[in-house]
Amino acid sequence: MDITFLNEYMSAVIIALCLFVGYIIKQSITIIPNKYIPLIVGLLGVGISVWMDWGAITPVTIVTGLASGLASTGLHEMFRELVGVKKTTE
Repeated sequence: MDITFLNEYMSAVIIALCLFVGYIIKQSITIIPNKYIPLIVGLLGVGISVWMDWGAITPVTIVTGLASGLASTGLHEMFRELVGVKKTTE
């Protein structure tokens, strides 16, 4: 299965911002359960994408934000596995 078409819907800026915000939430705000972090960064990604393309809000804008926001959680998980950090339970 070829998923290279997803590159069209990724924004490095949105991924980086969502990655940082997700990390800050995970490390600093203990009242938010970890299971809500993908939802938060997904919505944040949509918000940033809409803000960046304010003149022409299209479904592609929304998909780009959502895909980039959720990709930041995947990137965090991949990095954690690469480094070998053990998963903590809530």
